[in-house]
Amino acid sequence: MYEFAVAPAVTTLRRRGVEITEVAPASLAAELELEAGDRIIRVNGRPVRDYLDFRFQTGGETELVIEVRKRSGEDWELEIERDEGEDFGLGFEQIVPRQCANECLFCFCKGNPEDARPSLFVRDEDIRLSFLYGNYTTLTSITADEMRRIIEQRLTPQYVSVHATDLKVRAHLLGVDEKRADISGKMQQLLDAGIEIHAQVVLCPEINDGEILRRTIEDLAALHPQVKSVAIVPLGLTRYNTDERLTAVTPEFCRRTIAELEPLQQELRERLGTTFAFLGDEIYVKAGRTVPTRKHYGDYPQIEDGIGMVRAFQHDFSSLMRRLERRAFSPTETARLEGTVMTGTLFAPTLKRLIARANEKFGTRLHVVAVENQYFGGDVSVAGLLTGGDFLKARDEVRGSFVVIPGSAIKSDEDIMLDGMTLRELREEMSVPVLPLDFDAFARLLEKAEFQI
Repeated sequence: MYEFAVAPAVTTLRRRGVEITEVAPASLAAELELEAGDRIIRVNGRPVRDYLDFRFQTGGETELVIEVRKRSGEDWELEIERDEGEDFGLGFEQIVPRQCANECLFCFCKGNPEDARPSLFVRDEDIRLSFLYGNYTTLTSITADEMRRIIEQRLTPQYVSVHATDLKVRAHLLGVDEKRADISGKMQQLLDAGIEIHAQVVLCPEINDGEILRRTIEDLAALHPQVKSVAIVPLGLTRYNTDERLTAVTPEFCRRTIAELEPLQQELRERLGTTFAFLGDEIYVKAGRTVPTRKHYGDYPQIEDGIGMVRAFQHDFSSLMRRLERRAFSPTETARLEGTVMTGTLFAPTLKRLIARANEKFGTRLHVVAVENQYFGGDVSVAGLLTGGDFLKARDEVRGSFVVIPGSAIKSDEDIMLDGMTLRELREEMSVPVLPLDFDAFARLLEKAEFQI
């Protein structure tokens, strides 16, 4: 028997308008004497809720009336004439996420340690973040006003967690009733308005796999090309997940899923011209299978969801190797590159093979360390969820004069990791310099044959 709970939508009390955080020197905003701390309340009589509203309401307009609440409390009304396309030179406060009202069985927030940072328990369900960053929404509690905003402001594409088109299964997974679980009308409204959708399925063994998964893919494929793709990613369980309704993803399950979907993927390529339904890299790696070719992924429509990351990295690394081969390194240069590259246990075998090629060809001495995620435990093995404490527990394996850690393990807007440790604190604890790098920065390190803090 499926059980569900109905939770009210979570809202955040906030002040009117959007706060200015930065004014570029010699910009239009500076000429208007706008300052950090001022709030823009309305543009041409329309309320401004966030910087997306400001961008939409000022875009293409050359004559504007802007209402401002100064940080002093004074109200200004500015009548502005500007050149077409002229930038204001303003920076704004970050969007406060609208929070989710579901009680999803598999929600990763339920797998956090009790003492985790409060921000790790924030479950966003925000159409703005979906448009800006590819965050997924379920659409279950999206309001009519938010639907209108997507369409009016052309917030496309939207990323939607579908999980299952079978309403009973979807309701069970999301912890809502079947009426709320049914988003077919909302999806059709968006598609009819020309909004593109990328869908997601979090694959939970014995719940939405097998025939349920096949039906979900077929139902979404019937909406192609407006529904552009489906990402099928495996359930991730930490040691703190205690829900007995969830079954861990095993290598055998991954192999079975690949075998079941490969014929369907081939059929979709023939029918739609795209693989359309993509399995997450973790499924191939856990199954002990080689990830598909670049052709399989097309333009990598959902790479940020772990769809094709391994293949893209391998391709980029091969390109890097060719660039390095065209450069003549001296033994002195390559000898300086002796260090350690830390990554998650999932990607470590692939990275070790690639780094071994570089070491053999160019004389570098790079050592790959597979870092176990002890903070979350369970089957969490991706690099982006490693913490400062995890890196420190592996420091006895450090070799050479520097350590590279995944840039994805660092919060984007501040130098802090998931366990609250700052990059500065990690560097102080390590015996050598620590470099958080994405692939491009790592490539520059190899091309320059030197490291910089």
